Amino acid sequence: MPYGPGQIAALEQLLRRVDTAEDRELAFVTRMQGTTAYTYGGEPAKSFVTFSWCLAEFDRDPQPYHARHAGQLLWHFKYMVNLMLKFPEVPLDRTYAVLDDMQRRYQAGGHSLQAVHKHRFRVAEHVGDTDAASHWYRLWQTTPRDQLSDCAGCDPTTEVQYLADTGRYAEAASLAEPVLAGRLTCNEQPQAILTALLVPYLRTGRHDDALNAHRTAYRRMRGNLSDLWDIGDHIEFCTVTGNEARALELVERHLDWLDRSPSPAAAMHFAATAAAALWQVDGGLTVYRRASADRPAADVPAARLAAELAETATELAARFDARNGTARQSELIAARLAMQPSGEHVPLSASVRRRVPVPGSPAGTVPPIGVEDTSASGPATPEIPVDAGPDELLDLAESCWHRHDRPGFQAALSAYDERFGATEPTAVTTARRLELRAAELSDDEQVPVAIETARAATAAYRELGDELRAQVVASRLGVLLAMTETGREEGLALVEAAADALDRLGDDRQRAAARDRVALALMHGERWAEALAELERIPPVADPYLELRVALHRAHALEESEKAEEFRSAAERARGLARELGVGELLMSACLAYARSAEDPAEAVTACDEALAVAPPNALLAVRVTRARALMAAGRADEAVDDFAEAVTLCVEQGATGDALLRWELANAYRVAGRLNEAAEVAEEAVLGLDKLGAQVQADRCRYLLAGVYQGLGETEPALALLEQLAENLDGPDNLPHRAEMLEEAGGLLYGVDRDALAAERFAAAASTYELAGLAVDELRARRREAYAWMWAGDGATALRVVEVMDGLSAALADDPEPPATYERAMATEAAARVLAGEGREGEALDRLAGLPDRLRSIEAFGEAAQVEIFTGELLLRSDRPADAERLLRDVLGGLPVGSRPVQQAAWLLAQALDGLGRSDEAAELRAEHNLDHDH
Repeated sequence: MPYGPGQIAALEQLLRRVDTAEDRELAFVTRMQGTTAYTYGGEPAKSFVTFSWCLAEFDRDPQPYHARHAGQLLWHFKYMVNLMLKFPEVPLDRTYAVLDDMQRRYQAGGHSLQAVHKHRFRVAEHVGDTDAASHWYRLWQTTPRDQLSDCAGCDPTTEVQYLADTGRYAEAASLAEPVLAGRLTCNEQPQAILTALLVPYLRTGRHDDALNAHRTAYRRMRGNLSDLWDIGDHIEFCTVTGNEARALELVERHLDWLDRSPSPAAAMHFAATAAAALWQVDGGLTVYRRASADRPAADVPAARLAAELAETATELAARFDARNGTARQSELIAARLAMQPSGEHVPLSASVRRRVPVPGSPAGTVPPIGVEDTSASGPATPEIPVDAGPDELLDLAESCWHRHDRPGFQAALSAYDERFGATEPTAVTTARRLELRAAELSDDEQVPVAIETARAATAAYRELGDELRAQVVASRLGVLLAMTETGREEGLALVEAAADALDRLGDDRQRAAARDRVALALMHGERWAEALAELERIPPVADPYLELRVALHRAHALEESEKAEEFRSAAERARGLARELGVGELLMSACLAYARSAEDPAEAVTACDEALAVAPPNALLAVRVTRARALMAAGRADEAVDDFAEAVTLCVEQGATGDALLRWELANAYRVAGRLNEAAEVAEEAVLGLDKLGAQVQADRCRYLLAGVYQGLGETEPALALLEQLAENLDGPDNLPHRAEMLEEAGGLLYGVDRDALAAERFAAAASTYELAGLAVDELRARRREAYAWMWAGDGATALRVVEVMDGLSAALADDPEPPATYERAMATEAAARVLAGEGREGEALDRLAGLPDRLRSIEAFGEAAQVEIFTGELLLRSDRPADAERLLRDVLGGLPVGSRPVQQAAWLLAQALDGLGRSDEAAELRAEHNLDHDH
């Protein structure tokens, strides 16, 4: 079992049984294993008890089994010295006494003192005795290694740490080269030495190596509580390299580990590095802290949490120093709490791209990644006539707004406010400024204030008796209201009434614009069919801007109505109209609509490129997302990664919701691109974010993606944990099929790593769930896989009982003519035959297989049919029927593709049949032809 709570629980259960049975040897061996399990499983304090018990038992009454484990017991002395340093409650004198006992026993056994010197060095370094540390370091380095020395990765790790602490970064980095080039099989490697190398790599300018070291090491330790200290090192590395967002994510992800920290030392180190990281972000930003036994889950302000963690670290350091009689730990913690970015930026995040300021640009203005800085060449601010009066300026502003000239609109209004804002305007001018103020606010997405301003403008026009202008503004007010949940009905009634009034009072353009706003209000209410009907009523008008807006609205309504062909045509028309006008934001919208409608992904990407070239900064997010999705559809996942990452960055910068959903899509892009480490990192971020949003469906879908990524990385345990969690989350009656799929997939994962009994249990649970869901074919498949798992687990009796269940399910499906049912019944028959053969019942197995290949061929399952025939040949040989086996296997061999694995199997069995028939020369010739070993 992997190190962790599960293994510890199993060992403690075993230990209770062992003690009840009064088996001295098993009690000793189990506690020896317990010492290792506690040390690496995140509960090291318990190892003091098991080690002390084993040492006393070893000394009290030596037995042969003690001698067999003597070397391991001496090895455990190293665990004890290291752990004693991590608990301030353990007196320092006790640590020195254990070191002396360790040295005595090593000398008595004829072992090198290299490991003893190393651990005396570690004690000296811990208390801050630099002279003693230097002395013991030299002895450690010059004393010959033996079988009790730390492994070829762990010794250099401590050396690298010491060299880095003394500022010898280049020497530290070069020392690790041969170690990393070799094969490291220790439980702590290579993640420990890679973590130790973070600072040496950074200080020697090897930023790519630092990035890879961080990613590789953190991935290996992120799920292991015993590595909490080292995770603190990674948080500090993120802080120093200016990756505040990444540091914050790591703090948030591991914060609850402090409640079950493996040691006070680990808690102290993590708390200090986390506090330093939190001080680099906006203090008002909140950090999600999971619930504990005495505290509910909550979002905690970063500044408050930083202060709390700093206090924890400082108090723990004081306890260590009181134990040690030095100030060493307080000095180290003070330095860690003061850690700040060093200016050596290493981009670490696989999701958020850090902005790099443009030289000479105003503070805080940074171009999007992948886009040239166009701040000097953007839309020019129009010349405002110096002698323009208030009405002329408002006319100019209204004209610019109608033509979607946002810079001109703002310039004209700014000139009006500057020149005439302090004067006493006429009632008409006041009404017009209110009308345009509402437009300003709606542009800035300040909808509630825009609504109140539009109400005031409508009232002002009515007081003037200008019903035409009042109805125009009321129409716009109705759209604003329709954008809100509470004002939707009022808004729709308002735009419809205004449209009716303008049918009587307005000109052609005003009537058309009013009908367009009715459609827009309906679209805000997702009443797509009604919106389309309203848009169809609008006649052509001699206003290209209005014509384009209507075309865009129509394309949107058709898209939401899932009328693909009409949507494509409408989007193409809108794109053509937008190109003629050349208004950036409208062309962008039309290009994005065309990209979403395009059947050819390459065309969609081209349309997105056109949109990207004209998109204003506040619209880049939509462009990046659409382009990324188009690139994914075009099979260009590597390029899509950049757009998704840019979209996540924009989302975070703008404080917009949805970055967790975008991270999910980014993780999938990394997965498709084969960049699994980054896929895992980003998917983990996405799951955390989706959980915080309470979006369980999306979070679970992302968990499923992450489970697949873990499997691709060979990380079986976290993949299993996610599948188990998914099965638990999908507990409703509507989710039974999906729950069963998760259980079955977990079983397949366990089966693939030869944990067959556990796999069988998952397959059984999946089958029961499929039964509840009424999915008989799926139930039969899961039972078949369960039978195989029990067979390979060596539990033939249980496998046979499952065969009986399979027989009943197959009989119930006998009248189902569909290929899936035929296939599963056939494969269940083969599985039953294999189980029977495994129990020595070859005759029954052969009876089951009769006619099975023809049934499989009837549904074009030719490969499976050949495999059944090969198995039949094997059973014939085991039943001492070589002549029958020869006839069958020759036919099979002649119909198989050359070089395939079934050819090798059939040829090997056929050679055995020929040997059994006394035709060894033919058998030898066949083996030579297929390059077969006689015995394998």
